Amino acid sequence: MIITILSGGVGGARFARGVREHLRREHPDAELRIIVNTGDDMWLAGLRITPDLDSVMYTLAGANDEVRGWGRIGESERVSSELNAYGVGWPWFTLGDLDLGTHIARTSMLRDGLTLSEATARIQSRWDVGATLIPVTDSEVETHVVVEGGSMHFQEWWTRHRATIPALDFEQRGFENAVATNAAFDAIAQADVILVAPSNPVVSIGTILGIPGIQTALGAAAAPVVGVSPIINGAVVRGMADACLTTIGVETTAQAVAEHYGPRNNAGLLDAWLIDSGDEAAVAGIDIHRVPLWMSDLDTSAQLAKDALRAAGI
Repeated sequence: MIITILSGGVGGARFARGVREHLRREHPDAELRIIVNTGDDMWLAGLRITPDLDSVMYTLAGANDEVRGWGRIGESERVSSELNAYGVGWPWFTLGDLDLGTHIARTSMLRDGLTLSEATARIQSRWDVGATLIPVTDSEVETHVVVEGGSMHFQEWWTRHRATIPALDFEQRGFENAVATNAAFDAIAQADVILVAPSNPVVSIGTILGIPGIQTALGAAAAPVVGVSPIINGAVVRGMADACLTTIGVETTAQAVAEHYGPRNNAGLLDAWLIDSGDEAAVAGIDIHRVPLWMSDLDTSAQLAKDALRAAGI
Protein backbone atom coordinates (compact mmCIF):
# COMPACT_ATOMS: atom_id res chain seq x y z
CA MET A 1 0.00 0.00 0.00
CA ILE A 2 1.27 3.45 -0.94
CA ILE A 3 0.14 6.49 1.03
CA THR A 4 0.91 9.89 -0.46
CA ILE A 5 0.65 13.13 1.50
CA LEU A 6 0.55 16.68 0.15
CA SER A 7 2.32 18.74 2.81
CA GLY A 8 3.56 22.15 3.78
CA GLY A 9 5.72 22.85 6.82
CA VAL A 10 5.05 22.42 10.54
CA GLY A 11 1.42 21.29 10.47
CA GLY A 12 2.06 18.96 7.57
CA ALA A 13 5.16 17.60 9.25
CA ARG A 14 3.30 16.74 12.44
CA PHE A 15 0.51 15.12 10.48
CA ALA A 16 3.05 13.10 8.48
CA ARG A 17 4.62 11.92 11.73
CA GLY A 18 1.21 10.68 12.87
CA VAL A 19 0.62 8.89 9.57
CA ARG A 20 4.00 7.21 9.79
CA GLU A 21 3.27 6.10 13.35
CA HIS A 22 -0.11 4.66 12.40
CA LEU A 23 1.41 2.80 9.46
CA ARG A 24 4.15 1.36 11.66
CA ARG A 25 1.53 0.12 14.13
CA GLU A 26 -1.07 -1.28 11.74
CA HIS A 27 0.33 -1.34 8.19
CA PRO A 28 4.07 -2.00 8.57
CA ASP A 29 4.49 -2.90 4.90
CA ALA A 30 2.98 0.37 3.65
CA GLU A 31 5.10 2.95 1.85
CA LEU A 32 4.82 6.63 2.74
CA ARG A 33 5.58 9.33 0.18
CA ILE A 34 5.33 13.04 0.95
CA ILE A 35 5.05 15.68 -1.77
CA VAL A 36 6.33 18.89 -0.20
CA ASN A 37 5.73 22.54 -1.03
CA THR A 38 8.79 24.40 -2.35
CA GLY A 39 7.24 27.84 -2.76
CA ASP A 40 8.74 29.02 0.55
CA ASP A 41 12.25 28.29 -0.76
CA MET A 42 14.78 31.06 -1.31
CA TRP A 43 18.41 32.01 -1.77
CA LEU A 44 19.89 33.59 1.34
CA ALA A 45 23.57 34.33 2.03
CA GLY A 46 24.42 32.27 -1.04
CA LEU A 47 22.55 29.21 0.27
CA ARG A 48 19.42 27.51 -1.01
CA ILE A 49 16.97 27.35 1.90
CA THR A 50 14.03 24.92 1.78
CA PRO A 51 11.96 25.54 4.93
CA ASP A 52 9.14 23.06 4.36
CA LEU A 53 11.31 20.17 3.19
CA ASP A 54 13.54 20.67 6.21
CA SER A 55 10.63 20.96 8.66
CA VAL A 56 9.22 17.64 7.46
CA MET A 57 12.63 15.95 7.50
CA TYR A 58 13.63 17.20 10.94
CA THR A 59 10.23 16.30 12.43
CA LEU A 60 10.26 12.76 11.06
CA ALA A 61 13.90 12.37 12.14
CA GLY A 62 13.10 13.48 15.69
CA ALA A 63 15.60 16.34 15.32
CA ASN A 64 13.19 19.29 15.24
CA ASP A 65 12.82 21.88 17.98
CA GLU A 66 9.31 21.23 19.33
CA VAL A 67 9.37 24.34 21.53
CA ARG A 68 10.11 26.84 18.76
CA GLY A 69 8.25 24.76 16.22
CA TRP A 70 11.00 25.02 13.60
CA GLY A 71 14.69 24.30 13.16
CA ARG A 72 16.90 21.76 14.91
CA ILE A 73 16.87 20.93 18.59
CA GLY A 74 19.96 21.92 20.58
CA GLU A 75 20.89 24.70 18.16
CA SER A 76 23.47 27.44 18.54
CA GLU A 77 23.47 30.59 16.41
CA ARG A 78 27.10 31.69 16.26
CA VAL A 79 27.32 31.62 12.47
CA SER A 80 24.17 33.72 12.07
CA SER A 81 25.64 36.25 14.49
CA GLU A 82 28.78 36.47 12.39
CA LEU A 83 26.78 36.85 9.18
CA ASN A 84 24.81 39.68 10.78
CA ALA A 85 28.04 41.36 11.83
CA TYR A 86 29.10 41.33 8.17
CA GLY A 87 25.73 42.61 7.03
CA VAL A 88 24.94 39.39 5.16
CA GLY A 89 21.51 37.76 5.09
CA TRP A 90 18.40 38.79 7.00
CA PRO A 91 19.00 39.60 10.68
CA TRP A 92 15.39 38.68 11.48
CA PHE A 93 15.69 35.25 9.80
CA THR A 94 17.97 33.34 12.14
CA LEU A 95 19.42 30.06 10.97
CA GLY A 96 20.95 27.75 13.53
CA ASP A 97 24.43 26.35 13.05
CA LEU A 98 23.22 22.76 12.63
CA ASP A 99 20.54 23.90 10.22
CA LEU A 100 23.13 25.82 8.25
CA GLY A 101 25.03 22.58 7.82
CA THR A 102 22.01 21.18 5.96
CA HIS A 103 21.75 24.28 3.76
CA ILE A 104 25.46 24.25 2.95
CA ALA A 105 25.29 20.56 2.03
CA ARG A 106 22.25 21.11 -0.18
CA THR A 107 23.78 24.11 -1.92
CA SER A 108 27.00 22.23 -2.56
CA MET A 109 25.04 19.41 -4.17
CA LEU A 110 23.04 21.82 -6.31
CA ARG A 111 26.24 23.58 -7.40
CA ASP A 112 27.64 20.16 -8.35
CA GLY A 113 24.72 19.68 -10.72
CA LEU A 114 22.27 17.64 -8.69
CA THR A 115 18.58 18.46 -8.90
CA LEU A 116 16.71 19.45 -5.76
CA SER A 117 15.11 16.00 -5.75
CA GLU A 118 18.50 14.30 -5.94
CA ALA A 119 19.93 16.54 -3.24
CA THR A 120 16.89 15.94 -1.03
CA ALA A 121 17.23 12.17 -1.40
CA ARG A 122 20.90 12.32 -0.49
CA ILE A 123 20.29 14.58 2.50
CA GLN A 124 17.38 12.58 3.91
CA SER A 125 19.39 9.35 3.63
CA ARG A 126 21.28 10.50 6.72
CA TRP A 127 18.11 10.29 8.80
CA ASP A 128 15.63 7.56 9.66
CA VAL A 129 12.56 9.40 8.38
CA GLY A 130 10.51 6.35 7.38
CA ALA A 131 9.20 8.10 4.26
CA THR A 132 10.29 9.46 0.91
CA LEU A 133 10.36 13.27 0.71
CA ILE A 134 9.52 14.57 -2.74
CA PRO A 135 9.90 18.22 -3.75
CA VAL A 136 6.87 19.07 -5.86
CA THR A 137 9.21 20.63 -8.42
CA ASP A 138 12.95 20.92 -9.05
CA SER A 139 12.33 24.29 -10.67
CA GLU A 140 13.00 27.37 -8.58
CA VAL A 141 9.62 28.80 -7.63
CA GLU A 142 9.17 31.36 -4.89
CA THR A 143 6.08 32.88 -3.33
CA HIS A 144 6.04 36.66 -3.03
CA VAL A 145 3.44 38.77 -1.27
CA VAL A 146 2.01 41.84 -2.94
CA VAL A 147 1.49 44.66 -0.45
CA GLU A 148 0.73 48.33 -0.83
CA GLY A 149 3.69 49.92 -2.57
CA GLY A 150 5.43 46.75 -3.72
CA SER A 151 6.07 43.14 -2.85
CA MET A 152 8.30 41.01 -0.64
CA HIS A 153 9.33 37.37 -0.35
CA PHE A 154 6.80 35.32 1.56
CA GLN A 155 9.33 34.62 4.32
CA GLU A 156 9.78 38.33 4.97
CA TRP A 157 6.03 38.87 5.23
CA TRP A 158 5.55 35.75 7.36
CA THR A 159 8.61 35.72 9.61
CA ARG A 160 9.62 39.37 9.89
CA HIS A 161 6.18 41.00 9.82
CA ARG A 162 4.15 38.06 11.17
CA ALA A 163 1.61 38.60 8.38
CA THR A 164 0.53 41.89 9.94
CA ILE A 165 0.97 43.89 6.73
CA PRO A 166 -2.21 43.48 4.67
CA ALA A 167 -1.52 41.24 1.70
CA LEU A 168 -3.15 42.22 -1.59
CA ASP A 169 -2.18 39.09 -3.49
CA PHE A 170 0.28 36.20 -3.65
CA GLU A 171 2.63 35.80 -6.62
CA GLN A 172 4.18 32.43 -7.35
CA ARG A 173 7.22 33.49 -9.35
CA GLY A 174 8.61 31.00 -11.81
CA PHE A 175 5.43 28.90 -11.91
CA GLU A 176 4.80 29.48 -15.60
CA ASN A 177 7.96 27.52 -16.46
CA ALA A 178 7.93 25.11 -13.52
CA VAL A 179 7.92 21.36 -14.12
CA ALA A 180 6.60 18.95 -11.52
CA THR A 181 8.98 16.16 -10.59
CA ASN A 182 8.43 12.70 -12.02
CA ALA A 183 8.46 11.41 -8.46
CA ALA A 184 5.54 13.69 -7.59
CA PHE A 185 3.52 12.42 -10.53
CA ASP A 186 4.38 8.82 -9.63
CA ALA A 187 3.43 9.37 -5.99
CA ILE A 188 0.00 10.55 -7.12
CA ALA A 189 -0.59 7.96 -9.85
CA GLN A 190 0.63 4.98 -7.78
CA ALA A 191 -1.02 5.94 -4.49
CA ASP A 192 -3.71 3.89 -2.80
CA VAL A 193 -4.68 6.93 -0.73
CA ILE A 194 -3.81 10.61 -1.15
CA LEU A 195 -3.95 12.71 2.02
CA VAL A 196 -4.01 16.51 2.09
CA ALA A 197 -2.28 17.59 5.29
CA PRO A 198 -3.65 20.36 7.53
CA SER A 199 -1.21 22.81 5.98
CA ASN A 200 -1.77 26.38 4.81
CA PRO A 201 -4.41 26.05 2.05
CA VAL A 202 -3.09 29.10 0.17
CA VAL A 203 0.71 29.13 0.18
CA SER A 204 1.43 25.45 0.96
CA ILE A 205 -1.25 23.23 -0.57
CA GLY A 206 -2.22 25.97 -3.02
CA THR A 207 1.35 26.21 -4.23
CA ILE A 208 1.58 22.47 -4.79
CA LEU A 209 -1.67 22.55 -6.76
CA GLY A 210 -0.37 25.49 -8.78
CA ILE A 211 2.54 23.56 -10.29
CA PRO A 212 1.49 22.73 -13.87
CA GLY A 213 0.07 19.23 -14.16
CA ILE A 214 -0.41 18.48 -10.46
CA GLN A 215 -4.10 19.39 -10.28
CA THR A 216 -4.78 17.34 -13.41
CA ALA A 217 -2.88 14.37 -12.00
CA LEU A 218 -4.87 14.52 -8.78
CA GLY A 219 -8.11 14.66 -10.72
CA ALA A 220 -7.15 11.56 -12.69
CA ALA A 221 -5.78 9.60 -9.72
CA ALA A 222 -7.40 6.26 -8.94
CA ALA A 223 -6.85 6.84 -5.22
CA PRO A 224 -9.35 8.74 -3.07
CA VAL A 225 -8.21 12.18 -1.89
CA VAL A 226 -8.87 12.90 1.79
CA GLY A 227 -8.14 16.31 3.31
CA VAL A 228 -7.68 17.32 6.94
CA SER A 229 -8.92 20.75 7.96
CA PRO A 230 -6.31 23.19 9.29
CA ILE A 231 -9.15 25.15 10.89
CA ILE A 232 -10.70 24.22 14.23
CA ASN A 233 -13.63 26.19 15.64
CA GLY A 234 -13.03 29.12 13.32
CA ALA A 235 -9.33 29.49 14.10
CA VAL A 236 -6.11 28.30 12.50
CA VAL A 237 -4.33 25.55 14.38
CA ARG A 238 -0.92 27.16 13.90
CA GLY A 239 0.58 30.13 12.11
CA MET A 240 -1.23 32.90 10.29
CA ALA A 241 -3.06 31.01 7.56
CA ASP A 242 -6.13 33.10 8.34
CA ALA A 243 -4.34 36.15 6.93
CA CYS A 244 -3.68 34.21 3.72
CA LEU A 245 -7.27 33.03 3.48
CA THR A 246 -8.59 36.55 3.99
CA THR A 247 -6.43 37.78 1.10
CA ILE A 248 -8.08 35.37 -1.33
CA GLY A 249 -11.56 35.95 0.06
CA VAL A 250 -12.02 32.70 1.96
CA GLU A 251 -13.41 32.68 5.49
CA THR A 252 -11.45 30.98 8.26
CA THR A 253 -13.81 28.03 8.70
CA ALA A 254 -13.63 24.34 7.90
CA GLN A 255 -16.67 24.82 5.68
CA ALA A 256 -15.11 27.65 3.65
CA VAL A 257 -11.81 25.83 3.13
CA ALA A 258 -13.68 22.73 1.95
CA GLU A 259 -15.58 24.90 -0.53
CA HIS A 260 -12.28 26.48 -1.60
CA TYR A 261 -10.75 23.07 -2.33
CA GLY A 262 -13.96 21.82 -3.92
CA PRO A 263 -15.17 18.30 -4.71
CA ARG A 264 -13.04 16.18 -7.00
CA ASN A 265 -16.11 15.15 -9.00
CA ASN A 266 -16.47 18.79 -10.02
CA ALA A 267 -12.86 19.70 -10.94
CA GLY A 268 -11.91 20.24 -7.31
CA LEU A 269 -9.54 18.42 -4.96
CA LEU A 270 -11.41 16.42 -2.33
CA ASP A 271 -13.37 13.21 -2.04
CA ALA A 272 -13.54 13.42 1.77
CA TRP A 273 -12.84 16.11 4.37
CA LEU A 274 -12.02 15.64 8.04
CA ILE A 275 -13.26 18.40 10.33
CA ASP A 276 -13.08 18.68 14.10
CA SER A 277 -15.78 17.10 16.23
CA GLY A 278 -17.07 20.53 17.22
CA ASP A 279 -17.26 21.94 13.68
CA GLU A 280 -19.90 21.72 10.99
CA ALA A 281 -19.55 21.53 7.22
CA ALA A 282 -21.57 20.35 4.26
CA VAL A 283 -20.34 20.47 0.67
CA ALA A 284 -22.03 18.54 -2.13
CA GLY A 285 -19.68 15.90 -3.51
CA ILE A 286 -17.42 15.80 -0.43
CA ASP A 287 -17.90 13.24 2.34
CA ILE A 288 -17.56 15.03 5.68
CA HIS A 289 -16.13 13.20 8.69
CA ARG A 290 -16.19 14.77 12.16
CA VAL A 291 -13.29 13.54 14.29
CA PRO A 292 -10.90 15.01 16.89
CA LEU A 293 -8.25 16.99 14.99
CA TRP A 294 -5.92 18.15 17.76
CA MET A 295 -2.55 16.41 17.45
CA SER A 296 -1.49 16.79 21.07
CA ASP A 297 0.81 13.78 21.12
CA LEU A 298 1.90 10.84 19.01
CA ASP A 299 -1.15 8.75 19.91
CA THR A 300 -3.68 11.42 18.93
CA SER A 301 -1.72 12.11 15.75
CA ALA A 302 -1.75 8.41 14.86
CA GLN A 303 -5.48 8.26 15.57
CA LEU A 304 -6.07 11.19 13.21
CA ALA A 305 -4.13 9.31 10.53
CA LYS A 306 -6.26 6.24 11.19
CA ASP A 307 -9.41 8.33 10.83
CA ALA A 308 -8.14 9.78 7.54
CA LEU A 309 -7.45 6.32 6.13
CA ARG A 310 -10.83 5.11 7.34
CA ALA A 311 -12.44 7.97 5.43
CA ALA A 312 -10.65 6.59 2.37
CA GLY A 313 -12.10 3.15 3.00
CA ILE A 314 -9.01 1.60 4.57
